[in-house]
Amino acid sequence: MAQTLHKHKHAIITLFLFTFLLHGESHKFSRKLSPKSLGLKKQKLSHLHFYFQDIVGGDHPTALRVAQAPITNTSKTGFGAVVMIDDPLTMGPERTSKIVGRAQGIYASADLSQTGLLMVLNYVFVEGKYNGSTLSILGRNSVLSPVRELPIVGGSGLFRFARGYALAKTHFFNTSNGDACVEYDVYVEHY
Repeated sequence: MAQTLHKHKHAIITLFLFTFLLHGESHKFSRKLSPKSLGLKKQKLSHLHFYFQDIVGGDHPTALRVAQAPITNTSKTGFGAVVMIDDPLTMGPERTSKIVGRAQGIYASADLSQTGLLMVLNYVFVEGKYNGSTLSILGRNSVLSPVRELPIVGGSGLFRFARGYALAKTHFFNTSNGDACVEYDVYVEHY
């Protein structure tokens, strides 16, 4: 009986060690991957050109103020105003131009001394080979500057692992109702 117990003791210890090692490997926090294992090929550089239609006034606005600070209405920059957007991205500057996507997210007045917006948004494309793909923007937009550069911090679909920048130029701004059309040139590296 002592021999049998001794024999099982080694089997139990071996099984315990094997289980411990197997369990420890399956719960690793991180590991290195090759780009090929995710189906990633050589990076491409794409240039996208479109117009951002920010419609604040009228019966069907696409940009709505959803929050503000106590000082927003007396601040020279509108500091603290937060605007939720679902703006059309169009081929041309006319609102009736073909829609190629939507700009969805928020912008907020984030500067007490100059007009400067914090932009947190996704370009959601609905046209051509980029249909269903997105680009994510996170950055500062100094809207009174002739040309603004905003960073592209990621994307999805054909823009997975994207990085790059967008150049924004105001095409027109309606001072009476706040509507704007902004021309965008986007340069993005992606797989």
